[in-house]
Amino acid sequence: MKSNKAIVKMMPPQAAEEPTLAPLVKEILEKLGEDSRREGLARTPERVDKALKFLTSGYRTDIQKIVNGALYEVKYDEMVVVRDIEFFSLCEHHMLPFFGKMHVAYLPKARVIGLSKIPRIVDVFARRLQIQERLTQQVAQTIQDLIDPVGVGVICEARHFCMMMRGVEKQHSGAMTSAMLGAFRDRKKTRDEFLALVNHRSNGF
Repeated sequence: MKSNKAIVKMMPPQAAEEPTLAPLVKEILEKLGEDSRREGLARTPERVDKALKFLTSGYRTDIQKIVNGALYEVKYDEMVVVRDIEFFSLCEHHMLPFFGKMHVAYLPKARVIGLSKIPRIVDVFARRLQIQERLTQQVAQTIQDLIDPVGVGVICEARHFCMMMRGVEKQHSGAMTSAMLGAFRDRKKTRDEFLALVNHRSNGF
């Protein structure tokens, strides 16, 4: 996988004023055979406009502002794991939701990142039109670029409505993806420790 700083800055230029999607949604409703003026649908175009803008807000989010300087010089060389980070995203193929949880780990070299920033980074990339494989890679590569650790490991578990509601219609199927960088790719012992920590379940945590 190529490493570059572009992932951290990956935002399209923002227009001075965001266009509304409401007229397009109204047109879609009518092409589906609905009456866009009826009570239940009269405000749907505006609601869908707001919902889609929120669900794709990652395109307009600056990673550096999210991190906000929460990078700390610490003498700590053991694994840091943030587990069970819930996320929701939209499949870029059908624009149907997929959702699940992500487990993120890294081995610090000279500095660490504030723990709350890792779920925020996940949200930045989840709130875009995505595929699970790219989402997993982007989270791993961004943490690698931000703190230059010895290695980064990310495991993503998700269920996809494009498989559950349509197509093969398998409601209980799920997908798992991983991205292993540095020591997590090169050292089996490091990978095994990560997997053990992800799979460990203690009372109340």
